[in-house]
Amino acid sequence: MSTTVTKTLQATFAPPTAHKQSKLSDLLETYRDGLQEAFDSGASTMSAVSDIVTPYDLPYQAKAALCNYVPKLRKTYNAKELDDEHPIRLTNQAAKFDHSEERDYEFTWWVPRPGRGTNFWIPLRINPGQEDLWHDLVSEDAKAGEIRLQQHRKNWVLHVTVEYPVEEPATDGDATHIGLDIGETALITGCALKDGSPTDPLVRSGSRAKHLRKEMHTTLKRLQERDASEWRTDERFDHYQNALTDIVEKASREAVECAQQFENPVLVMENLTYIRERLDYGKYMNRRLHSWAFARLQGRIEDKATEAGIPVEYVNPAYTSQTCHSCHRIGRRDSQAEFRCPHDDCHVSTFQADINASANIARRVDPWGESVPLDKAERDDSPRDGSGCDTATTHREKSVPAQMTLTAYEESKPSASVHETPSREPTRTAGSGDDD
Repeated sequence: MSTTVTKTLQATFAPPTAHKQSKLSDLLETYRDGLQEAFDSGASTMSAVSDIVTPYDLPYQAKAALCNYVPKLRKTYNAKELDDEHPIRLTNQAAKFDHSEERDYEFTWWVPRPGRGTNFWIPLRINPGQEDLWHDLVSEDAKAGEIRLQQHRKNWVLHVTVEYPVEEPATDGDATHIGLDIGETALITGCALKDGSPTDPLVRSGSRAKHLRKEMHTTLKRLQERDASEWRTDERFDHYQNALTDIVEKASREAVECAQQFENPVLVMENLTYIRERLDYGKYMNRRLHSWAFARLQGRIEDKATEAGIPVEYVNPAYTSQTCHSCHRIGRRDSQAEFRCPHDDCHVSTFQADINASANIARRVDPWGESVPLDKAERDDSPRDGSGCDTATTHREKSVPAQMTLTAYEESKPSASVHETPSREPTRTAGSGDDD
């Protein structure tokens, strides 16, 4: 039996001419102006957004994407304001690509522009590991989804969501659910759920990644302040990016290898697609959390799990860190490392907090394990993905990678924002899904 898999392809533009660069910059500026006006107006329907963006000098693919996206910003994502670095979103009608082995850059994209006869071709630098899917996209064997175009410093990065059929991973008999908790201090914490109890925990420290991200932010900021040469900045940028990519690859491989030791494994992770839209912990914490690639790491785990024939499920993240895995009631997380259950009739008094959370994540594949306990804590731990569903698993937009970028070294805004730089594969811009 086959199923449909969604993945995000990433490509970087070959250096455009000055004329094309000007067109791209105008397109990006106009798009962000239209998005900001539609968002500020409070437009909550597609027709209301259409009335606002119609006068803008944008291609119809961008206007259609705005009409679909803007109403979701407050209703679904609970966004309070927009990030300044928002990408251009385009419908799949803009997915016009060409391939020729005779060109230096074999793949090209027909960049949409407003007006008749204004479109232009742009050569693409693709990730070699995604070449087969690019061929499928050109031949229409893979179905294109939404397209996002983002400018990273002097590079233009294109992300294309594609859907393609694969053989569906299947389990024979009872499945073993392995919950994975993705975090900052502990990069990955996982455990299998056996008879309701966590077993064989996996804990991978995030200290190295945390140190590298902090050092990258400080170093790149200093280089910018000193007006360092471009090659010097790029050199340091690549150094940190390669190191962080290596960490993501090793951690994702270790998580899948952990699952493979069990019979009929199913990996379970939190749906963190829109976590950044609710984050507001102050400038310092926002920068740290916004720059960590939650969805990128999840994406690499999912890719490797699919290759290994292991199913992956995503569940609602509400209260996973505050609920006792044993009695399923709200407890306390007094510190990063310790969860405390205050209920006398529960055999759990204190427990390693991340393992407790991963056990709750694994349990939520069971539809009866999704409801939030009635004695919930006063602080807000509502679903980060904006969903309020009662089902165990939630739909995950694979192409969004709000938190997929590893390269955000600019100071983040102190208020909640929406910012997407998806990516699933290691490149200089790294950002989706992601992908991150």
